[in-house]
Formats: sequence, C-alpha cells, structure tokens
Amino acid sequence: MILNFATGNKNKAEEAKAKLAGFGIQVVQLKLPYPEMQADALEEVASQGLDWLCQHTQEAVMLDDAGLFIDAFDGFPGVYSAYVFKTLGNSGILKLLEGNDNRAATFKACIGLRLQNGSHHFFNGECKGTIIEELRGEEGFGYDPIFVPEEKPLTFAQMGMDEKNELSHRGRAFAKMAQFLAHKNRQ
Repeated sequence: MILNFATGNKNKAEEAKAKLAGFGIQVVQLKLPYPEMQADALEEVASQGLDWLCQHTQEAVMLDDAGLFIDAFDGFPGVYSAYVFKTLGNSGILKLLEGNDNRAATFKACIGLRLQNGSHHFFNGECKGTIIEELRGEEGFGYDPIFVPEEKPLTFAQMGMDEKNELSHRGRAFAKMAQFLAHKNRQ
C-alpha cells in the first residue's frame, strides 16, 4: 500500500517511512502545505487539516499533529508546541522550568487518515516522560534533546530512529493506524 504523508517536516516523513515499512506501507512525503488551524485539541487540528486536504487531493493521505504537554504548565505548550519551539526553542523551555521540581511531560500525537473512499480515521499515541535540565543527544528534532521517556534513561535525541519509533507518541499512533489498515485489508 502507498500512503501519502502531508508534511513539510522531512524528519517526520523519515520516521513514518521507517515505522510503516515493517507493515508493508510505503510512505510518500506529500509536500502540499496545508494551513495549520488553531484549536484546543490535536484531534481538531488534524480533522481540520484533513478537511482542507480533501479539497486538494483525492488520494489516500495522512497527516499528524503533535505536541509536548508539560504538567507544570497545565499542559502548555500542547497544541501550540510548534509555535513555542520556533519562538523559545529548547533553551526557552528549560529556562521556564528552572527551579521547578515537577518536570513530568507527555508527548501526544494524532494521526489523521483519509482513505480513498473518503472516510476519515484518527489514531492517537502518547509517551510519558520527563523534561531534563540540559540538552542531550544529536538525533531527532524539536524537543527530542530535552525529553526522556519513562521506559528508557535516554532522550529521544540519543536514540536511533527505530528505538525512538518504538516508544514515541508518533510511532505508537502510526502502529495503531497500521494495525487498522491491516485489519481493513483482511476484510
């Protein structure tokens, strides 16, 4: 199966290709920039993005919206994570957390999928962890150098892509989507 992934982020596209290849899904990066709507929930952003994409392509397509939800900030930056990263970066988040003992955080992702029959499906994944006090690692992107998942003592930026894909919010959402597609193909 070939599946278009609407993203301008080559790192996300590479993670999707690596994760979904094991399920027999070939991912093609679709560089069709869609307006990123602002909403209160990842699912709303993904749904609005799919609605826009439906007006511009008839092919099966997926997109994702993801965010870092920091407990000490009542879930902020959450749906605004991309904007906050562009504005403050990892060093800004670390500065905001200085002196705060509550460093718990959760990465969340919502994958929106539109099949050729026009049906929409959504798959959520999350990864709980901790924001550390310094940048560690050279891999990954975004908040990866400051986030340590509960399951490992390494940041996402210290992991290879396959290891990160097993634990990450996006990897877990992709796995749910792949299982759904496999079940659907058996019907």
